Amino acid sequence: MLVNGQPGDSISASDRGLAYGDGIYRTLEARHGTPLLWHWQWQRLAADCAALRLPCPDEALLLREIASVAAKLERAVVKVVLTRGVGQRGYAMPAACTPTRIVSASTWAGYPAERAAQGIAARWCDTRLAIQPSLAGIKHLNRLENVLARSEWTDPAIAEGLMLDMDGTVVEGTMSNLFIVRAGELITPLLDRCGVSGAMRACVIDTAANLGLHVREARLSPDEVMAADEVFVCNSLAGIWPLRQLAERQWQPGALTRRLQQLL
Repeated sequence: MLVNGQPGDSISASDRGLAYGDGIYRTLEARHGTPLLWHWQWQRLAADCAALRLPCPDEALLLREIASVAAKLERAVVKVVLTRGVGQRGYAMPAACTPTRIVSASTWAGYPAERAAQGIAARWCDTRLAIQPSLAGIKHLNRLENVLARSEWTDPAIAEGLMLDMDGTVVEGTMSNLFIVRAGELITPLLDRCGVSGAMRACVIDTAANLGLHVREARLSPDEVMAADEVFVCNSLAGIWPLRQLAERQWQPGALTRRLQQLL
């Protein structure tokens, strides 16, 4: 683990990331120190920094630090955390700040291979996502809604939970983004009011578009998800997991889902 480029595992108790969740993070896979999906990871990190008016670190510096912490691991999970740094008491952003930058790596634990191969069972979550356009899409440090949603079940047969916003619109999984296939069209929830715009989501959208597939962001109801021809969830560590079962509905992994899995 590196904290502001130096080996360490502690930050100030006055750090705004701890006090207010004032910061962002990305979680990614690295192999022999090289981060995967970096184009999309960096794109999203830079966009999130801009949205929160948080100074963005130099890309080359970040890549060097990722390589440093993950170099000895054949396959690693890397986490990059950026906060606004130490600040005085109160919500007001300091006129000048010195961000805290934490880059850490741990050994890849992986997921059961059958989740990608056979698909997963998912459930609807009771915890709703608050509508806040100012934070929509950002992977900020306050993920309590997701924590509460994930605490709703302990059944190991359920791999993911799908979350709605306060209007009952489908947004995402507790740790993933969602896609449906309907009549050959790939559709993913519009994230202009809440939710996290993940790097794998962006990669799927770009890859599908390059294949000439029609991709669209839209507000989706639970009924539309249940009526879809194919449904899958994705994130940067898990890749693509087809949905096999959701409530009373069952699917088989579809052709478009399999095509994207092969490419990604």
